[in-house]
Amino acid sequence: MEKTNKMADTPMTKLVLGMSLPLMVSLLVQSLYNIVDSIFVARLSENALAATSLSFPVQMLMIALAVGTSVGINALLSRLLGQKKTEDVGYAATTGFVLALMSSAVFVLAGLLFVHPIAWALAKGGDNAGMCEAYLRICMIFCTGTFVETMAQRFLQASGKTVLSMVSLIVGAVTNIVLDPIMIFGLLGFPALGVTGAAIATVIGQWLGAATALLLNRYKNPEVQMLWRGFRLRAKTVGTIYKVGLPTILTQAMTSVMNFAMNAVLLNYSTAAVAFFGVYYKLQNFLFMPMNGLGQAAIPIVGYSYGAGNHDRIKEAIRTILPIACGIAVFATVLFLAIPRQLLGLFSPSPEMLSLGVPALRIIAPTFIFASVTMILGYAMSGLGNGVVNMLGTAIRQLILFVPLAWLFARTWGVGAAWWSLWFSEIAAAIYAVLASRSVMKHSGVI
Repeated sequence: MEKTNKMADTPMTKLVLGMSLPLMVSLLVQSLYNIVDSIFVARLSENALAATSLSFPVQMLMIALAVGTSVGINALLSRLLGQKKTEDVGYAATTGFVLALMSSAVFVLAGLLFVHPIAWALAKGGDNAGMCEAYLRICMIFCTGTFVETMAQRFLQASGKTVLSMVSLIVGAVTNIVLDPIMIFGLLGFPALGVTGAAIATVIGQWLGAATALLLNRYKNPEVQMLWRGFRLRAKTVGTIYKVGLPTILTQAMTSVMNFAMNAVLLNYSTAAVAFFGVYYKLQNFLFMPMNGLGQAAIPIVGYSYGAGNHDRIKEAIRTILPIACGIAVFATVLFLAIPRQLLGLFSPSPEMLSLGVPALRIIAPTFIFASVTMILGYAMSGLGNGVVNMLGTAIRQLILFVPLAWLFARTWGVGAAWWSLWFSEIAAAIYAVLASRSVMKHSGVI
């Protein structure tokens, strides 16, 4: 099979670049539409920008469940493909699709029944609560598109078809980018819907991306085809998926908890501080997307090689991917150090947001290099079937050390000192990732 030859025999640098570049492009475009959302919403008001930032933790929880489940299925499918178990691949894919639908149903029900108290809790009952509720209601009730899109893209990635995965994601992202100004400001005869329009544009893009990904799987991905005849949810398959997927879900959920906690800390100082943190996080996500693309490519490469018993190829993959990721982190660091004012200027910042944000970006930037090590090793260990390294590495980076230290530093020296906490958390997480990955590879017989 062409897929098998590609994953087994292609020179590693060529394989890594061939699989990761489409993922990088697709993730950059996906992240770009989050930034475009914020740019357009910021033109409404800084309060509107803060409202969407306050909504971000719930969106991250949805992404956590969608991505975590799909990472688990990606790792499983890659191993089964490496072992040439065609029928098991089909049943595993069907299981992943059913789990995606079940996961989305949780948020649909929450959006129908509980969006008001959720939004008011996030905004602490402030002036932004109404806009936060309007934005969240649309994103939650119509969230099934993002769950199906994410799962169907991982089917394509598991068989090495990252270009097709990129196509489906770009369809959704471009749709959102085009619809944003139309829905927000009322162009081409549409009513001006403000933050509600931003949410509508987002979910339409997600559903079109999902439809595209499903069609590409149906007609262009013969290696991974869902099998419905005689299908039932098997506890062993679900358990295998969530052995990797659950730590990834918890990892992603920590990002949501971190955003919620940091918003709570920053609301004690100003709306501008909340708006800045939302902008920073989206800028950081955009610059980290190439590293995420490399990491996502590592999962099927490592998983396939592990399934095929080719341990030398696993080590070669890590040695190839890690330096590239560090190089990307250096580029992101230089960019944040060189033009912080221009980056923040994209979001119509107030003078207060600029005075807070410019020095903060310069404090944060050098920590990206440590983050790249933690991220890549976590993804690689997921390919070996161990999601704990990724989970604990992220916990140290974003929650266990970052939030308490940010609160302490802000309380002691002012909100501008909060960002130094990232130096402690990122360095500690990188050290942990190196030591834990070495232990996992020894246990797996890779080294």
